[in-house]
Amino acid sequence: MNPERRWLLALVCSLATNLIAGAAWANENPQPSAKAPVPLPTPAAGQHVATFAGGCFWCMEQPFDELSGVLATTAGYIGGTVPNPTYDQVTYDNTGHAEAVQVLFDPARISYEQLLEVFWRNIDPTTLDAQFCDMGSQYRSEIFFHDKTQQAAALASREALQRAKPFAGAIVTRITPAGVFYPAENYHQDYYVKNPVRYKYYRYRCGRDERLKELWGEGT
Repeated sequence: MNPERRWLLALVCSLATNLIAGAAWANENPQPSAKAPVPLPTPAAGQHVATFAGGCFWCMEQPFDELSGVLATTAGYIGGTVPNPTYDQVTYDNTGHAEAVQVLFDPARISYEQLLEVFWRNIDPTTLDAQFCDMGSQYRSEIFFHDKTQQAAALASREALQRAKPFAGAIVTRITPAGVFYPAENYHQDYYVKNPVRYKYYRYRCGRDERLKELWGEGT
């Protein structure tokens, strides 16, 4: 059996389990209207916020959610000119926004520099206005800093990567001040949890994991 057929068979075999798990999650976590934006968590004292764009925001929540010290992630839009953009507006590249994730974290448990490391290893920093199969400036890679400390850390991180990168291409990821972050519609939040089969299939068909291994190695 070839690798692609074996992968698809394993995906199909997990469908029933994932559907049951998804249904249980939905029952335990009632959600507001699917197309309504979710409320953005407000940082408590001592908590910080980081914002990263790395292509499809479905794929950028999971790696941060898995980190100890990350308190919440929110998928949304940033860097554009239209107030309160919708997914359809951003998808058609009419607003200038990037799909992004905002990360609420406890700096006593995880540093901003550690978040940067995770960010780099989950994107392709060599493609301009695109990530993997998704094309357009809404899928650009970008670090949005919230203060001068984050700016300095992001610049230092990019410079260090440029010196020691394990790939040939130039790094084109932007580093810019964070503007207004608009939370995306509810159905985009935690997509990998709510729709595990569709999420895995999207990642596979988009070639995201394959490309990440090419860039960063098998341990990615």
